[in-house]
Amino acid sequence: MPEKEMRERVTGSRFPLLANPPPWPDGKRCAVAFTFDMDADSILHLAHHKNATNLVATMSMLQYGPRVAMPRILGLFRELGIRQTFFIPAWCIERYPEVVEAVLKDGHEIGHHGYIHEHPNELSKDREEYWLRRGIEVIERVTGKRPVGYRAPSYRFSRNSLDLLLAEGFRYDASLMGDEVPYLLSNGNGSLVELPSHYAMDDWAHYMVGRDLNYMMPIKAPSHAMDVFRAEFDAAWRHGALWISVWHPFLSGRLARFEAIAELAHHMMEKGDVWFAPLSEIAAHVERLVASGAWSPRIDHLPQYPAPIPELEASL
Repeated sequence: MPEKEMRERVTGSRFPLLANPPPWPDGKRCAVAFTFDMDADSILHLAHHKNATNLVATMSMLQYGPRVAMPRILGLFRELGIRQTFFIPAWCIERYPEVVEAVLKDGHEIGHHGYIHEHPNELSKDREEYWLRRGIEVIERVTGKRPVGYRAPSYRFSRNSLDLLLAEGFRYDASLMGDEVPYLLSNGNGSLVELPSHYAMDDWAHYMVGRDLNYMMPIKAPSHAMDVFRAEFDAAWRHGALWISVWHPFLSGRLARFEAIAELAHHMMEKGDVWFAPLSEIAAHVERLVASGAWSPRIDHLPQYPAPIPELEASL
């Protein structure tokens, strides 16, 4: 079905799929961010602290990200003339300083992604605060400024995460999956911008195989994975949504997979009317819209439940 006919069929007044799309800069149809979680071998040390150095094959797979994939990723964005967001655990910032230097040199954003990819919703509030602050200190020391954006490792945002992020001055989070457009997270005393994605837009579900990490996904051909990412983009373009993909350099930086990413990016550019931006700029745009009254996003109040729901307590 031709694009115009598809758009007219599903966006008529009787069938709006996206109730409240924000106005994007310069009248663009949608906003796009290719975000990368450069976890490298932090996840192996976290999962197998005492034995990680003996898991040599998995170590090599993960270190392929900073050593081989990152230069080609940065090269593509230089060619396209766009800046994006890289979420890097602070331990990886310390371990791979030359990669971080290259990211910063090209004008990309570095977001907070834990210290060593620890899982916030498995920690006490004090321990979560400790790792959050330790990560901030590293990012500020290396980049010269505090991070404004956060993605919880493995999306493991906790009931305490919002309070801690607001206390440390973060402007946006990119961990949740509650919409196709930005919305606000509020704890009653403050709020920040949520820039959501979802699992279909994460390469982990399409490619990740690692026996030592207990992931054995059915590996897809890059063309099959890109069918998903492209379909999500085409729908975002038709309806005015926010398209945020999540890539891991050690997975999607491989030759055939990265060729497919490059083809997807060129497809977006050929389609036109796309705003490519790092997440910090998307969040700032949302803040300006809200402040001016030009657009009102949904507000989610967290935590949504003060405790486990009582309906199940009697049966447990």
